[in-house]
Amino acid sequence: MFSQEIFCQRLRDLRLSHKLTAEQLGNEFNVSKQTVSRWELGDRLPPLDVATSLAEYFDVSLDYLAGLSNNPKSNK
Repeated sequence: MFSQEIFCQRLRDLRLSHKLTAEQLGNEFNVSKQTVSRWELGDRLPPLDVATSLAEYFDVSLDYLAGLSNNPKSNK
C-alpha cells in the first residue's frame, strides 16, 4: 500500500544524497523550492507523471519511491 510518509522521506533522502537543494531539484522539474518542500513535508504530492519522472531522475523504481518496495532498483 502506498505510504505518503515513506514517499516524503525517501524523496528528501534522495535529494540530500545527491547533494541537491530544494531549489535545485525544483529547477529540474520546473517547480518552486516551496513545491519541493511541500512534497517532502507531505502537504502535497506530485502528480503521477512528475512522481514517475522523479523516480527516473534518481534512478530508483516508482515502487521504491512510493514505499511499495524496499528495493530501490526496478525488477526489469
